[in-house]
Amino acid sequence: MEIKLRHAVREDLPEVLSCIKELALYERAPQEVTVTLEELERDGFGAQPLFEIILATSDDGIAGLAFYYHSYSTWKGRCIYLEDIIVREPLRGQGIGKVLFNAVVKRCKEVGAKRMAWQVLDWNEPAINFYKKYNAVLDSTWVNGKLTHEQILAFEE
Repeated sequence: MEIKLRHAVREDLPEVLSCIKELALYERAPQEVTVTLEELERDGFGAQPLFEIILATSDDGIAGLAFYYHSYSTWKGRCIYLEDIIVREPLRGQGIGKVLFNAVVKRCKEVGAKRMAWQVLDWNEPAINFYKKYNAVLDSTWVNGKLTHEQILAFEE
């Protein structure tokens, strides 16, 4: 199967959302996907895009994607945060994830990013083993923090 890379366009968003839902199912959290097509379009293709998507495509459509955004470190400067690499379930294990990961690393070089960061679930051994092949630093010393949408709405100073 020949894989081609390209940047996503608005018309790809329904299939992108389908991939996002497929990943959420794999990660045992399908109920957590609340993003809509309208939000993806506004936030990714509006006046100030908040994210970029690299698609891996074949003759059958989207085989996978890398979803990332630019961030900034007070210590390092410009960075890229890799939100997700998603490979369609029947196509996993064929090197598509590697092609996508490499494309994001290449993007980091293009924009002069000083760091590329991502998260991986501690039980996701296939992903952990994948990142180890890159000699990636898998740091267990940082604790993830977050506020949910509900917590943000309930916030009172």
